[in-house]
Amino acid sequence: MGDTVITHKHTVSEADITNFANVSGDNFYAHMDATSLEGTIFTGRVAHGYFVLSKAAGLFVDAKKGPVLLNYGVDEARFTKPVYPGMTIGVKLTVKEKVDQEKRTEDDIAKGIVKWLVDVYDETGETVAIATILTMVKKRNQD
Repeated sequence: MGDTVITHKHTVSEADITNFANVSGDNFYAHMDATSLEGTIFTGRVAHGYFVLSKAAGLFVDAKKGPVLLNYGVDEARFTKPVYPGMTIGVKLTVKEKVDQEKRTEDDIAKGIVKWLVDVYDETGETVAIATILTMVKKRNQD
């Protein structure tokens, strides 16, 4: 396969963490209360793992209508390193596999699933989150 895409980067802010907590309802102390971190692995307010993956999607999703039909799911997501305000993240996407999907009806469009290895890394190049993200795509040559 070998198709690889490198995205723009984003510097995570305290506002990102607060806004994601407000939208998601996830007010876990490690995200919201810097005074309660003694005895934990965290050295400050930490970004939500799901924010990191969501922001990764925001960095690689093309807003225009195109061959991608929808987000089909996430497999094997891991949050491997804390992301703190001031850290900059980027995404490296590599195609792992392409899977044909059968047409359900005569009028159905020809489509398949593309499985992407999504490596979210920080400014040091270290992986902070890794997942397999699946997208449903319209085939180029319609059968």
